Amino acid sequence: MDVDIWAWVGDTQRQLHEAGNTGLAMAIGDVPAQALEGRYAQLDVLAPAIAQQAENLQLPWLEFYARYWHLIGRVGDRAQGAVALADAETLAEFTARDDVRECPATPGAVVALAIAQANTDGPGYATERLTALSALDVEPASPAFSAVAEHQVAALIDAGRAQEAVLHAETAVETLGGAGREASWELGAASARALLAAGRAEDALTALDAAAGFKPDDPVAKAHREGVLRALVLATLGRVQEAVDALPDLDVVGDHPRVWVEWSHAIRLLAGSAQITNTWQLGRVLKQWIDYFAMMGGYRARVELALIAGHLAVARQGIWQARLLADLADSAAGELKSPGDVAERIAALRAAADEATPLPAPGPEAELVGYFDAADGFNADPERWVGWLTPLSGRDLEATRRHTTTLGFLGYPARGADIYWTMLVESGDIENADPQDSTYLSSLLIEARQDERLEQMAERLPAGQRHMALGRLHTARERWEQAAAEGEAAAAEGMGIEAARLWSAAVQQLGDNAKGAAILRDRIDSEDIEQQDVWRMVVMASAGEDWETVRLGAAKIGMPIQSTEGPIEEEMGLVRIILPAPDGSQRQVLSVRTGPATARLAIPQPPGMEYNAGDLVVFEPQLLEPIPETPEEQENFVPPFAAVSMLRPGGYTSWFFDGAAPSQADWTEFNEVLAERGWPMWVYSDDDYTVTHPTSGEPLPGVFGWIAVPPDVSPVEVDALLDDATERWVHPLAWLDLARTVDVEVERHERITKEYGL
Repeated sequence: MDVDIWAWVGDTQRQLHEAGNTGLAMAIGDVPAQALEGRYAQLDVLAPAIAQQAENLQLPWLEFYARYWHLIGRVGDRAQGAVALADAETLAEFTARDDVRECPATPGAVVALAIAQANTDGPGYATERLTALSALDVEPASPAFSAVAEHQVAALIDAGRAQEAVLHAETAVETLGGAGREASWELGAASARALLAAGRAEDALTALDAAAGFKPDDPVAKAHREGVLRALVLATLGRVQEAVDALPDLDVVGDHPRVWVEWSHAIRLLAGSAQITNTWQLGRVLKQWIDYFAMMGGYRARVELALIAGHLAVARQGIWQARLLADLADSAAGELKSPGDVAERIAALRAAADEATPLPAPGPEAELVGYFDAADGFNADPERWVGWLTPLSGRDLEATRRHTTTLGFLGYPARGADIYWTMLVESGDIENADPQDSTYLSSLLIEARQDERLEQMAERLPAGQRHMALGRLHTARERWEQAAAEGEAAAAEGMGIEAARLWSAAVQQLGDNAKGAAILRDRIDSEDIEQQDVWRMVVMASAGEDWETVRLGAAKIGMPIQSTEGPIEEEMGLVRIILPAPDGSQRQVLSVRTGPATARLAIPQPPGMEYNAGDLVVFEPQLLEPIPETPEEQENFVPPFAAVSMLRPGGYTSWFFDGAAPSQADWTEFNEVLAERGWPMWVYSDDDYTVTHPTSGEPLPGVFGWIAVPPDVSPVEVDALLDDATERWVHPLAWLDLARTVDVEVERHERITKEYGL
């Protein structure tokens, strides 16, 4: 994005603030950070909402800004491929509009499209990427120059033109230097990749070292991306210990799909060393990554990971897995525009699997189920057990149960479903099968996304099992009306607490909390009901203000309630309620717990929030942080809970104050005056906040915050009280927004604001 854009963003925020769009103004400043810091749950909600508001306000640059950062959040670290292509193409087309074309950030749309294409099938789209990027007229003085050059280098590598990629990177760096600018770290990394692709690993390491001090476009990702690339280069050079030291741990890279393929290439080179253990857990993770790229349309990444995972499986004698991965790679290769040598690589994997020697089973075939059940659940290798149970699976029911569920655990539910299907549906008697088996098969089919198969099977099941199977399917696909109908039907067929849970959860998703609570209340005396069911009932009953049911649930849990009827309004201690902010982040609001699942917010909130002090909210009574272990920490611990819904707004209005901090005595008196009236006040400034002395220019300790007043208090009353409470202070306090609202002494508050640098 061009520097002019950031100046424009600041101007736009000020204009929106002045126009009363405080929430939107707050939100747009945080969108880039959400995209780069991985706050995707916020980004995916906030960015489209900003784009829609921008369209309604006829602010096309703001609409582009929001759509661009949302797209970067998808195709960047999340590495979305085909699923993002249409949106990337649409954004590129959007930049051709007359009212958008002059925006200095429009080259970003072409770069974003190139990234999406590379994520989908880098070699297959290499020519298109080069053509589009080369058509951009970006000068070295533009901050976009490095990004365009970086992705041109990547496209040249994917096109098999490694030497040209090296030259292009070197030329771009020199051009930037001639313009008095430095390359981005990402361009330096692209240069290292080009050198590695050209077979010049030593030079690649030198280039990576040279780029270490370059400023990154994505500073959040630089550390782990640099570590992965450095490890790959060092592993290529055979410098194993250094590579292992540089390689980020799995718990670091696990949240960053963009580096998965490169990390896996490094792991394959290092897996034969004593420092890196090639385990079934690694195989399971790689399969999860393969499945991720299947969902995201990362066709090339899916093939690459399948081949890498297949060879790692061969190395640890997981032959059955290597063969399935070869089949997967073969199937996925059909999506590639330019397969290249993929067929030969798949054939090589199959040959390696055929040449490998399987591990011997721990005992006779007839006793394997017993050995499986006796195995140590922590140390047993499920991958080996899949291989050992394969000869029995599909013939012996007990072996089949263990084999297929273990296959599902390792990431191969479709294979497990095939075996179960053949045994129970095609050649078996599914109508009379053990309900446990229909449940196992349903779970495998749902996980494998074989919905039609599950529906076929369900038609042959007894009524109760049929409704449960379909209810689970609809729940997994978030089809709540159908899930509720199937849950209700299953309950009518006597399927017990499982049916009630399914039905109640679906009804809750449909917004009928009272009915959801009633469904579980009818089972309150069931021997099968669990505490989490009772808590779920309490939450729904609280949201529906069914206090009788809340009391019933509290009694079941063993939580004392003093009142016997009516709304529950008690003081049960302080809690932290986690609520959303307009910028997509979360706020922790100190609150007073009033019931098992309700709390009243105690802290004033700035205008633009959808909540304020005095609001009564329902929360999920599951701790978001563990209780500290030491008594000292427990004494100061305020438990955090996630808000579920607003029960009743308090109608409070917040007013901002700012100025030099008064004496301790004046401040204590000020707090007492507000407390007497029941007006919550909260200081948002920290100890480092200072204002400027109007005559000496010296810094003074400052204080700013918000005061919340109930709906029956007028702004005039607030202004009068603040005037009386602060008139004897050495330095005056300012409440400019309030003064403007009541049109009293506005000039004085403007003068205070200016003189003290507020």
